[in-house]
Amino acid sequence: MTDGPLIVQSDKTLLLEVGHELAGACRKEIAPFAELERAPEHVHTYRVTPLALWNARAAGHDAEQVVDTLIRYSRYPVPHALLVDVADTMARYGRLRLEKDPVHGLVLTSSDRSVLEEILRAKKIKGMIGERVGADTVIVHPSERGSLKQALLKVGWPAEDAAGYVDGEAHSISLVEDGWELRTYQRDATSAFWHGGSGVVVLPCGAGKTIVGAAAMAHAQATTLILVTNTVSAHQWKQELLRRTSLTEDEIGEYTGAKKEIRPVTIATYQIMTTRRKGAYTHLELFDARDWGLVVYDEVHLLPAPIFRMTADLQARRRLGLTATLVREDGREGDVFSLIGPKRYDAPWKDMESQGWIAPADCVEVRVTLTDSERLAYATAEPDERYRFCATTDTKTKLIQALVDRHRGEQTLVIGQYIDQLDELGALLDAPVIKGETRVRERERLFDAFRSGEINVLVVSKVANFSIDLPEASVAVQVSGAYGSRQEEAQRLGRLLRPKASGTGARFYAVVARDTLDQDYAAHRQRFLAEQGYAYRIVDADTILAGDDF
Repeated sequence: MTDGPLIVQSDKTLLLEVGHELAGACRKEIAPFAELERAPEHVHTYRVTPLALWNARAAGHDAEQVVDTLIRYSRYPVPHALLVDVADTMARYGRLRLEKDPVHGLVLTSSDRSVLEEILRAKKIKGMIGERVGADTVIVHPSERGSLKQALLKVGWPAEDAAGYVDGEAHSISLVEDGWELRTYQRDATSAFWHGGSGVVVLPCGAGKTIVGAAAMAHAQATTLILVTNTVSAHQWKQELLRRTSLTEDEIGEYTGAKKEIRPVTIATYQIMTTRRKGAYTHLELFDARDWGLVVYDEVHLLPAPIFRMTADLQARRRLGLTATLVREDGREGDVFSLIGPKRYDAPWKDMESQGWIAPADCVEVRVTLTDSERLAYATAEPDERYRFCATTDTKTKLIQALVDRHRGEQTLVIGQYIDQLDELGALLDAPVIKGETRVRERERLFDAFRSGEINVLVVSKVANFSIDLPEASVAVQVSGAYGSRQEEAQRLGRLLRPKASGTGARFYAVVARDTLDQDYAAHRQRFLAEQGYAYRIVDADTILAGDDF
């Protein structure tokens, strides 16, 4: 028995003692193969899952490394059955391989004939494969490449895709490092993606995921389709590519609600791609509009279902997913693994902070107590109305005013879910409100005014959760959210993480109604950030209203 920070249990849960001196090092080493489930104050609970183990295997980790990590940090002897299961699970990845055969084209091969026999008898897989052309080889129609990988993952035999990629239409793209240069981690991320062929790069908000995308394009030297979350993001991508690469205005097209340009590099929004007319996704033909050599999925954790389906047909194209968190609240991480590719690079947020690439952040949960009348109204509300009631309670309003006043002069974002609440706060704070109905031109004008310091306070809805570059934002006050969304919490904190010219850190407030669903959801929302090493201090609203230090 050693005095390690980890307790490894036979049900594949890992208990990490947060206060232990080795907790940080342990968290970093278990992150590639374990997922955080709960993160209260003193002991965090992780679970070793098959998908996490396969992601680790695809990223180059082997079972010996995982076993060594568990044994080295565990306080008690690690259950032998768990170690065996880790080795067996990781060994499943790669026994089936998709390869290019000079005679038969795309084939599925197996290093274990019994596995091939097993999957050939699976009903969902039978229709995806063709003739058997050897004891260990079957033909696969190219159009089934993605669907087959999805199906194999679901039956527990993830295939390694070694079939290669078409080059696509050649197009010259180079980085123009004028007064800047690729950071080491950006170069490493690009290299890991390129050598892997396709996959996902996970970097914190503010760490330059767009530059990784540009570097991948310079590697590909080919026409590129870039899918983004909204029109503002499309404009930011275009400006960044014009600034960082040899591309000109004429080479970059915008495919959004306002424009329909198809050029060697085309930036399209998920929204336009998933627009339906008479039941048909009329714009999905953009995927076939050119012989793309690279497809980039920005904020890949938001990938809509129709794009998943089209991505199944794009398996011969190199695909790069960019995100700050692979967490999906719909549980479709397996589809990202199958159709975009495994996680190729992941930089822990706290490591990036310690190196000065992102700003340090202080996370504070401020708890307000409902009045007696509010508590009664909450208790008697219909179940589907309770969260909205406690998230938008009037008791929060005075506190939000006090928080904004405390940081007067600093660039502050007030972020929420419910539009009527945001409109009231905008009027109270005499601050502009950006929401879904705000026109793109007006959004960009307000964002520019905020960047320049002309506006100090912005009230924003979920439209500002993703891909909005506000480098000088240093304070965020979250008043309500999308229930218990971990990805949203991470993205909202991410608005603050770009390094400040002043060198100061960031302050992220989550305003939460005590003893309600708001508090329960807040605990769930914070899980991903807890995994990254962020700890929320809990402060009572009365402390802030009294103007006290905390």
